Amino acid sequence: MAMFKRFTLFSFFIFLICWSAAGQNLTVCSWNLRDFGQTKTDTQIAFIARILKDFDVVAIQEVVAGKAGPQAVARLADALNRTGSKWDYTVSHGTSGDKYSKERYAFLWKTGRITKIGDAWLEKKYNLEINREPYLARFQLGEKRFTFVTFHAVPKAKQPETEIRYLQYLPAEYPGDILVFCGDFNLSEAHSVFNPLKRGGYPAAFTKQKTSLRQKCIDGDCLSSAYDNFFYNQAKVNCISAGIVPFYSAFAEIREARKISDHVPVILKFSVN
Repeated sequence: MAMFKRFTLFSFFIFLICWSAAGQNLTVCSWNLRDFGQTKTDTQIAFIARILKDFDVVAIQEVVAGKAGPQAVARLADALNRTGSKWDYTVSHGTSGDKYSKERYAFLWKTGRITKIGDAWLEKKYNLEINREPYLARFQLGEKRFTFVTFHAVPKAKQPETEIRYLQYLPAEYPGDILVFCGDFNLSEAHSVFNPLKRGGYPAAFTKQKTSLRQKCIDGDCLSSAYDNFFYNQAKVNCISAGIVPFYSAFAEIREARKISDHVPVILKFSVN
């Protein structure tokens, strides 16, 4: 009996260690939700919520600039709140670009897991150089703080590298923050414009991972370009795993999946050192 008790206590101790370690890990999802506004039906919103419900933080790009954008985010938060956890959200003002490319960003997070610190903000320092300037928000998990920087670059035809080059300066702008960049960069992480960011200690979470959807699948391959990614502070952030959610596999035809989005969600699981 004494041996059984010792074994039980030891097992419980190991459980507490594992539980504590898991509690310090965070899983963030970044998703370009194409034209996220009133065109999304309640059924589509519910589907998106089912995809996102197991993450701790969600960064959304391509939220419609008009009032329909924040309304869609509120509908999504309501749908997430019906999945078993309490969620909160914040939506940016419209970005500074011309009316044809003006958008909003959004963050959603589980309030039982993390806390948002202060107000989120659009980065204005380079708003003349960047069409859709990044949106930043500080969060806290336990005693650890970190800052997400979500970004949607201009399309590849408009040379997104001319905007992305300014991201390398943000760590110096926020020296006290542990930055995690995420979003749709409309360029592969292999492009040389990311080299200064990488040399500064911000590697990509994954390489050669396609994230945009084709118009038509070719021999079962439904992904086109490696546009979405994370770049994280390697000195402070431990990347545990990264990948995508192939949500399109839930649809019989790719054109139906594209009504949800023409990008897949990308995921980063990490801990803060």
